[in-house]
Amino acid sequence: MNITATLFAQAAVFALFIAFTVKFIWPFMLRAIEARQKTIADGLAAAEEGKRSLEVSARQAEEQVRKARERATEVIAQAERRAVQLIEEAKLTARSEGERELAAAKAEIEQELARAREQLRDQVAMLAVAGAEKILRREIDSRAHGQMLEEISRQI
Repeated sequence: MNITATLFAQAAVFALFIAFTVKFIWPFMLRAIEARQKTIADGLAAAEEGKRSLEVSARQAEEQVRKARERATEVIAQAERRAVQLIEEAKLTARSEGERELAAAKAEIEQELARAREQLRDQVAMLAVAGAEKILRREIDSRAHGQMLEEISRQI
C-alpha cells in the first residue's frame, strides 16, 4: 500500500464526510444554534423589560407613598382644624348657656325680690293698721279698714 494512495483515500473520505456533514448535519446544528440564540436574546430582552418595569413600578410606588403621606398630612390638618372648630363651638355654647343661666337667675332674683317687697308691704300695712288701731283704740269698719290698707300699700 502506498502512502500517497492512502493519503488521497483518507482525504477523499474526509471530503465526503465534510460534504455529508455540511449537507445533512450542519443545517440541524445551525437551527439549534439559532433557536438557542433567539431564546437567549428573548431572555435578555425580557430581563431588560423586567428591569424597566421594575423601575417604573418603583417610581409608581414612591409616588403613591408620597401621595399617601400628603393625604395623611391633609387628614391630620383637617382633623386639627375640626378640633379647634369644635372647641370654639363648645366655648360659644358654654358662654351662651352661662349667659342664659345668668339671665334666668337674675330674673328669678328679681321675682323673689318683688315677692319679698310685696310681702313686706303687706306686713308693714298690717303693722300700721294694728298700731293705728291700738293708738285709737277704737274699731274701724271693715270697708274703711280695706281702703286704708290699700292707701298705705300704695304709699309704701
